[in-house]
Amino acid sequence: MRALIVDDSRAMRAVIGKMVGDLGVETTFAGNGREALAQLEATGRPDFALLDWNMPEMNGFELLVALRADVRYADLPVVMVTTETEMTQIARALECGANEYVMKPFTPDILRDKLDMLGLVPTGS
Repeated sequence: MRALIVDDSRAMRAVIGKMVGDLGVETTFAGNGREALAQLEATGRPDFALLDWNMPEMNGFELLVALRADVRYADLPVVMVTTETEMTQIARALECGANEYVMKPFTPDILRDKLDMLGLVPTGS
């Protein structure tokens, strides 16, 4: 199982990468939406993506919209992992195709539960 983690904070990418890695998931990383699209072209489709909302160049919401518009990634499971807590923003992300939403800060158990709800936790984890 592979995940793409997109966050402009190197520290947050490392934290989320460790949480996901502890579940037995391989990870690739990008610092913004543009890097994520390049990463997808280079490494192919992951099993799911974890996207921060607020990033430079191309934010997570713009990336989500781009993914949903691309037939290769239209059904890619996407979890928004962000400090964006406005209910209107959460609703907007879900309406545009985010599968789940995790608000920072969060614990490994919260992330695992969200991934489990989507059937994305590898068996035996």
